[in-house]
Amino acid sequence: MKNVSKIIPCYSADTAGVCSALYELGGMVVTHDASGCNSTYATHDEPRWYDIQSKMYISALTEMDAIMGNDEKLISDIVSAANDQKPEFIAVCGSPMPMMTGVDFDAIAAEIESRTDIPTFGMHTNGTHSYIEGASEAFDYIVKQYVRECPKTEGSGVNIIGMTPLDFKWRGTMDAVKGWLAENGLEYVSCIAMGSSLDEIRRAASASVNLVVSSSGLAAAKYMEERFGIPYVCGVPYGRAYAKAFAEQLKGENGGAVRTADDADTVIIGEGIGSVSLAAALSADLGISAKVICPLTCGDGILADTDLDLYAEEDIEAALSDMDPKTVIADPLYKYIVPDGTRFIELPHFAFSGRCFERDMKDLINTDIKEYFK
Repeated sequence: MKNVSKIIPCYSADTAGVCSALYELGGMVVTHDASGCNSTYATHDEPRWYDIQSKMYISALTEMDAIMGNDEKLISDIVSAANDQKPEFIAVCGSPMPMMTGVDFDAIAAEIESRTDIPTFGMHTNGTHSYIEGASEAFDYIVKQYVRECPKTEGSGVNIIGMTPLDFKWRGTMDAVKGWLAENGLEYVSCIAMGSSLDEIRRAASASVNLVVSSSGLAAAKYMEERFGIPYVCGVPYGRAYAKAFAEQLKGENGGAVRTADDADTVIIGEGIGSVSLAAALSADLGISAKVICPLTCGDGILADTDLDLYAEEDIEAALSDMDPKTVIADPLYKYIVPDGTRFIELPHFAFSGRCFERDMKDLINTDIKEYFK
């Protein structure tokens, strides 16, 4: 059966993407689903759960409420909790059951906002898409709701868009990014949204350029380009040589991850922007040519002509068999579909394997990558 994974797991769902994107911003996120279902997010998709408090709730949807369409219970429960917790905003997420019963989250959000006077929005998630779609919608809402015109910074101000611990190591990554910016004469303005706050994000329009570090940030970056005239560049400053060259691209407000994949015998599997950036770093730092297989939603123009966007386990396995690469770089759980005899380099991805390999996650930003990949 097509698109059924027999060996590898699926990526974190769109609901987890919303929760991860909004986790540190002081809002209330409610997933409309059965009681206990938020433990999947807390256990597998959120490394900050035990260290940073956040208002993440589940609606405890019952079978009878789903059958009878008892939306008032959901609305009144959220209103009660909001009056007690006083969140900055309220986000209401869907799951498979509300999708099947046709719950109108926009109407529910409008009703909640009218009763609480707290900005409320419905997220069009259903648990069947990847975290990229959920985080993308959440980031897009945040910039539309909170970013306003303001004076530009005197230097080259930069916003980081699309950063969550689903794609990046939670501890240390933002420090590495800020250090890289300062080292190259660039000024940090805000991050949307890991390690950031709404007050910081409100100043985002003062930046000169947006750095999109994952596909989940593309929609927000495109809006800010249209609304505020801020151009965006896609990429992650991995390695040393590539990080330096990428900083120059960022100053020039053009381009993205650039590299050659001619005669590549290395394959990288993972999120599009991060994987393409790693391929560019391998080329610039180590002279290694690599192709990318992206199993997630990726914006137009991110992947090279030699790269592949494949979503099904069977298609990825078949492509690897046809390519017969010498080396595959991917999350450890991919090794079970890699051809025998292929060198496999583990690169844990939290959105794929959760906490399983969290301790082995690598921070490759602006650092020597030779020890990992040569």
